[in-house]
Amino acid sequence: MKKISKLLIGTNNKGKYKEIKDLLPKYIKTHSTSEFKLKSPRENGLTFKENSIIKSKHFSKKTKLICLADDSGLEIDILDQSPGIYSARWGGKKGDFKKGIDRVYRELTKKDLNWKHKKVKARFICALSICYLDKKIASVLGKVEGYISEKPKGKNGFGYDSIFIPKNKRKTFGEMSSLQKYKMDHRFNAFKKIKRFL
Repeated sequence: MKKISKLLIGTNNKGKYKEIKDLLPKYIKTHSTSEFKLKSPRENGLTFKENSIIKSKHFSKKTKLICLADDSGLEIDILDQSPGIYSARWGGKKGDFKKGIDRVYRELTKKDLNWKHKKVKARFICALSICYLDKKIASVLGKVEGYISEKPKGKNGFGYDSIFIPKNKRKTFGEMSSLQKYKMDHRFNAFKKIKRFL
């Protein structure tokens, strides 16, 4: 397979776009969905992988470019792995993650009034898929284990970063510089696996 020199990053989330672009080898020229004014497809897959493939194929067919798409989210064990693939939807129609975070805390409190005094296990999961038109080139999964912080901390990152403390760390992703976060997060772990396809 020849090296990919041009790649569409299949996301309308600016935070995700920046993170993926930063992780990609510098020789790859990246395009964003906003250049083509593309709407996201309906994500009706049942797993992160399925949804990332749906996005990747959709954006690739619209632009005729090879597309790398990500589907990621937060799983919380005592909430039966919710919000999971619905992580963005918990933020409501506008994808307002403050709402998503409020809902996480509401659900945790419903489940266990005392949750703040316990280590609530969670993980971020990221599926990355590369597709060209209808053909899947690669699909991988990366994850990072950790815990839910009893309150949001830090202004960096996006999504649920401010409430997630990776294992063996004290700070949330929201309190880390993007460089610290990139070296250990779920997207980086998925990238390590997908690199050989790029």
